[in-house]
Amino acid sequence: MGKQYDARYFQRWYRESWIGGNARLARKVAMAVAVAEYHLQRPIRSVLDIGCGEGAWRAPLLKLRPKLRYLGFDGSEYAVRRYGSRRNLHLARFGDFAELRPCAPADLLVCSDVLHYLSARELDRGLPGLVELCGGVAFLETFAREDEAEGDEDEFRNRPASFYRKRFEALGLRQAGSHCWLSPGLAGDATALEIS
Repeated sequence: MGKQYDARYFQRWYRESWIGGNARLARKVAMAVAVAEYHLQRPIRSVLDIGCGEGAWRAPLLKLRPKLRYLGFDGSEYAVRRYGSRRNLHLARFGDFAELRPCAPADLLVCSDVLHYLSARELDRGLPGLVELCGGVAFLETFAREDEAEGDEDEFRNRPASFYRKRFEALGLRQAGSHCWLSPGLAGDATALEIS
């Protein structure tokens, strides 16, 4: 039957055992916003959140930038049904972004804690679309074989970091540290030691 991203899943992983909780999320959001604004040289105006779940990033983003346009997509029918209209969440699987272009390229594209659960086929199908939809910085929080990550291990794909790095770089993304990747349009403006 496969993994179910239902009410029980979000209760278990986002309320009962959420590692670091809301304080850690707020720091992560602030860091991603700061990196994007540093490289864009202006405040961010739009965020596209792929694999957004219940839209946990929305509130801390709007606390920092109240006029921000937030748009989220997730494959969980439960999350979209429950929070979709209030949090601007829509139903789509990662692979749908091979064709789906729901907005102009976003200043900050978020895909947090998603990629390491996808098959290589679905990842390769949707990733080029994410790169096209990123006009600034992509926050691609992904865990690899080399990490000692804690959390949901059901369907976790235990791949080396090089698996992801090669794919991101082949599409023109350049690493800016702490899960942040510069879009192809911004990468050329970065200095040598800002990117790896």
